[in-house]
Amino acid sequence: MMLISFPPYLWIWLGVILVLLIAVRIVTEIFFPERPFFWKYKYLKKEYFMTQPERDCFNALLRTVGNQYHVFPQVHLASVLNHKIRNQSWNGAFRHINQKSVDFVLCDKERIAPILTIELDDRTHERPDRQERDKEVERILSIAGLPLLRLRHDFIETELPLRIHEKITHELKWES
Repeated sequence: MMLISFPPYLWIWLGVILVLLIAVRIVTEIFFPERPFFWKYKYLKKEYFMTQPERDCFNALLRTVGNQYHVFPQVHLASVLNHKIRNQSWNGAFRHINQKSVDFVLCDKERIAPILTIELDDRTHERPDRQERDKEVERILSIAGLPLLRLRHDFIETELPLRIHEKITHELKWES
């Protein structure tokens, strides 16, 4: 088998061409970002931030506890839980909670500290895969000491103050 050898000046020219191509690519991305050379993800704005049942629950929570707590919708667990704990893989712990969220978080108004998480259970929570996910979220929140209140999609708004109060005070008794 015969190897073809290139003269050294050809390698220099190939290097110069490669550097020029990279420079053109960078300049084009800077001045013409709407015309990328490579595929970029595309997104569309959602029509609504929450589903109608979630909006109904959000509004009910605001009416019920809006003077006492901030109500945050659709919160990822990584936003309210610290995964950097001694003797565990921080990356693994983060990945485990990163894709999980709760429907609502109540926070105190002074420090914006999480007080209670709330899940609004619709029909999707009846699926076996969703039930498994729900159990894991409950386990994680329980270990972290952050109470979880589960509400059925047909909850009764007048019962919310009592259910929220009971859940918060019950968890505080266990911490003492």
